[in-house]
Amino acid sequence: MSPADPLLLPAGTTFTPADLTFYADPTRRTLDEALAEADLLVSCPHSGAAIPAELAEFLAPEFTRRLQFDFSDCSTAPVVRRWAQIDPRIVYVENPHPRMLRDPNRAKPADLYETLREAFARVRAAGAWNKVDLTGVDAIRPVTFSFYPLLREPADDAGLRRLAETFAEVAERGLGVYERTRDQLIERMVELAFTRAARPDSGRVEFTTLSFHDTMNHTTTRDGAVNVERAAADRLPDVVALSNRGDHRGDRIDDNPVTMDPDSVRALARAHRAGFEVADPDDVLLNQPYLGSQEIISAGARFRALGPRATAAGVALGAVQAEFRREYLLGPALTETLQSPGVGWPDPDPERVDMLARACKASWDAYRDRG
Repeated sequence: MSPADPLLLPAGTTFTPADLTFYADPTRRTLDEALAEADLLVSCPHSGAAIPAELAEFLAPEFTRRLQFDFSDCSTAPVVRRWAQIDPRIVYVENPHPRMLRDPNRAKPADLYETLREAFARVRAAGAWNKVDLTGVDAIRPVTFSFYPLLREPADDAGLRRLAETFAEVAERGLGVYERTRDQLIERMVELAFTRAARPDSGRVEFTTLSFHDTMNHTTTRDGAVNVERAAADRLPDVVALSNRGDHRGDRIDDNPVTMDPDSVRALARAHRAGFEVADPDDVLLNQPYLGSQEIISAGARFRALGPRATAAGVALGAVQAEFRREYLLGPALTETLQSPGVGWPDPDPERVDMLARACKASWDAYRDRG
């Protein structure tokens, strides 16, 4: 295999919930014991990069390994796995499939075939390599966010139906397992929060879901160099944007409900400034440039439905998205490597991964200890 070739999962690879769930001291603690201690569920919907081999025939010939990894949030997985090793108060669930299979941070299409048909039509109308608006049909994208070819358009309707059916079938072996595991863990951890709140002298009880992402402030050229700076309105702050579907202070916008209490998300931002030891408060911002997507929208809706019960029990439920600047997660050396033309993707720096994981833990510890 050439370093330029996309990385593939062996055909037939099937994941179990245990494969996707991480927590501290698994040789000494069961998952039940970990859940009893945890108050934070972290999910990485875009961390997977390896493409199931069943889908290789549908890939555009121009799609290289660098484009493959650039189209994922692959820098998140090592950080959150390490964080789960050192923090007994989190449980982490990881999507093993890449977003090209179907993006779990988008609403699931009611009709995958029709969604793909419309997406391919828009790409065809825009022309190869050109910017295209895929709003509403981007659960599976025929092109990357740099508008590079990702999927071949089938020659006929039968081919498009086979593509849709293959994607749906393969997704059940990993992506579907991730979604079901994530949702089951949320339900279990919510009930455990109510159980804790019922104990005498329990004090404030919180349960939060964190959808963990990264995005690069640069896009990719045709030679693979990730060095085209995004427009100012699309750039992340230097460390992380925390989102609760609110405004730049975390407050509700019109009738759009927030997914985490505004005072709480502001406290979380302060905690991240402390945990990551930022020099400039604007290195950590709220809802800039993203408001947060499907994972926190779904969790937020579930928590609002539980609102009266939670208020009566003294339980605070919240869902927040963290979008880290990928250059920050990678570090200067690996970022410099990616700014030059190429087809491969560098391995993560273990020391930086550990530093970032400890900063995540410190941030959430500071948030819990805010009084």
